[in-house]
Amino acid sequence: MGKRVARFLAGLSLAWGLFAAAAAHAVSCVETRADLRGDWGQARFEVEVADTAEQRARGLMYRETLATGAGMLFIYPRPHRAMFWMKNTLIPLDMIFLDPVGRVLRVHTDARPMDETPIDGGPGVKAVLEINAGMAARLGITPGTELRHPALGPGAAWPCP
Repeated sequence: MGKRVARFLAGLSLAWGLFAAAAAHAVSCVETRADLRGDWGQARFEVEVADTAEQRARGLMYRETLATGAGMLFIYPRPHRAMFWMKNTLIPLDMIFLDPVGRVLRVHTDARPMDETPIDGGPGVKAVLEINAGMAARLGITPGTELRHPALGPGAAWPCP
């Protein structure tokens, strides 16, 4: 009787471990997170998604702080030439411009608060990740880095599981 119970408990423990690993992997790709990877390693940001015209127009305006591991992910319905400015934005930011598969096209570093000079992300931009100024350089985020987020769909360079 003791061996059966021990085998049952071992099997139950293994099944629970596999379930927990699968569950952790599945929740790694949710609307509120953006994962980045490159030769430099990986990083995760807790993001607010701006996927309506109104949300994209407001962005991070009027905010006084942005947590270190946080950002805003702007998602567009189709690729286009993305132009940003810092009007009414109080926080210095890095802007990471992404193509339709989530590959970084361009990184604009240290956008100055309140500056109305246009920041051109170039053509073919499907998404933009805004994070605290200096983070892109500290992490090593450069063109070619990949971003994973459910909004990019199954055809992404780094698709969600």
